[in-house]
Amino acid sequence: MTFAIACFLIKPDPLLTGYAQAEDGEDLTLQQAVDIALRNSPLLQVTISGRQLADAQFQEAWAGRLPLLQFSETFTRGNNPVFVFGSLLEQGRFGPQNFQISSLNNPDPISNFRTAITLKGPLFDQLQTDTQVAQARIGQHQADLHDAMVKQQLHFEVIRAYYGVLVAHAKKGVAGEAVKMGESDMKRIRDRFEKGLVVQSDLLAAEVQLAEFRQQQIASEGEAIIADAALNTVLGLPINTSLKVTGKLLDKKFETGGQEELIRLALFHRPDYARAGLAVLSNKEGVRGARREFLPRLDLFATYGASGRDLSSGSSDYTIGTSLTFNLFDGGRSARLRKARAAESMASAEQEHLTNQIRLDVVRAYQQYVSARERLVVAGQVIDQAAETHRIVQNRYREGLTTITEVLRAETALVRARMNLVAARYDHYVSYAQVLLSIGMMTDIQPFLS
Repeated sequence: MTFAIACFLIKPDPLLTGYAQAEDGEDLTLQQAVDIALRNSPLLQVTISGRQLADAQFQEAWAGRLPLLQFSETFTRGNNPVFVFGSLLEQGRFGPQNFQISSLNNPDPISNFRTAITLKGPLFDQLQTDTQVAQARIGQHQADLHDAMVKQQLHFEVIRAYYGVLVAHAKKGVAGEAVKMGESDMKRIRDRFEKGLVVQSDLLAAEVQLAEFRQQQIASEGEAIIADAALNTVLGLPINTSLKVTGKLLDKKFETGGQEELIRLALFHRPDYARAGLAVLSNKEGVRGARREFLPRLDLFATYGASGRDLSSGSSDYTIGTSLTFNLFDGGRSARLRKARAAESMASAEQEHLTNQIRLDVVRAYQQYVSARERLVVAGQVIDQAAETHRIVQNRYREGLTTITEVLRAETALVRARMNLVAARYDHYVSYAQVLLSIGMMTDIQPFLS
């Protein structure tokens, strides 16, 4: 079974378009918003630095295979018999007079300048470099996966904030229309009251209704400002940046696979799950490295130097050799092996926990999407019914066949239905994006474009 994404445009709603326009702002499409976020997000700067760190760690580990070349210049002065004897030999100045007992036991002070170039290299380093290189290479893959995970999360945040602006301004528009409707009712009922056609309680009820609509309008204006600030924050822009969001909240039909298929896809695509698997592999390498400490170590060394009474004179020499080292007893070696095994066990347990968490994430996201999809269907049906009910009740009230209470109830139901439709469409978009994020496929915004 394959995972298919399909989008079918049904019809736009005038209530859901045109409300997210800043007077002097710049046009902003969803694709542009994503591009800005990918360019400005501090989180992506963190992932770039993380990859650079992983590259540096790999280079550092691989450098363990290279020899070490050192230059040294040493100055020593003293009358220690052994030092004097050896220095004279190094300088090529040892003569018969130096065999005198007095010269051997109580030599005069001597200065020795020693210039040397030393080469050291591992021939067999218990395979520790191989372990470190393998772990560093895994670290590079983990850094790439972390970058992919952050980008998917950023795509989701942009979609949520971008359409959050649209829905906030759409609700603001609905609230504004409700206020206009309430003001129209107030004027009409006041005229009828002044003519003695209705009682004062009808006028007072209309005033209360209008006050409630105005409260909703005030609240929606604040929510729109918050939504604008949230989008600017996600995009990494100054919080008061004025933007004109040009997208539209349209009715769309998104197709997903079944729940079990989504779980399978999540365990295949989720970057954090792949990172957890790499963490297990890295710790397995750590266990191998700890075991390899029981092996011997073989090193090569070579030195070329010159010794003299000053920097311009002296005698040169060289030394070359190998050394084999085997630790007969290392008190911390067994402890390091136990620590590596514990880390491996911990990584495996964390991967298993993440597996369960991913399954839960998918189930939650899928069920929320199904709920949002069904609520959108109901909301679309209710709004037509509410509008027709409101029209009928208004006509009956004008004919004196019903009370103001029924009129106000119908108006409240119509405004609530419009608000619910706006919220349902937003939830439908965001819940589908959450499904894509939960399965590790929130990499393309094309399904959300108009």
